[in-house]
Amino acid sequence: MTERHLSVDQVAELLGTSVRFPRRLIEERRIRYVKVGRHVRIPASAVDEFLAAHTVKPFRRPRARYGRAA
Repeated sequence: MTERHLSVDQVAELLGTSVRFPRRLIEERRIRYVKVGRHVRIPASAVDEFLAAHTVKPFRRPRARYGRAA
């Protein structure tokens, strides 16, 4: 149990969003969380997984072989 668990406020600060966004992720069950009594904690690895799953990779278009037509 060495994994760090973050509060909703800490996750919002980490993501650079309002507190409402992590709460919505929890409500829609789009991120793993742990409920300890009335407190909600999100494992740091769950935040990393969420970011990795929603990262958009750059797309590089192939160059034209002969250039542009006149």
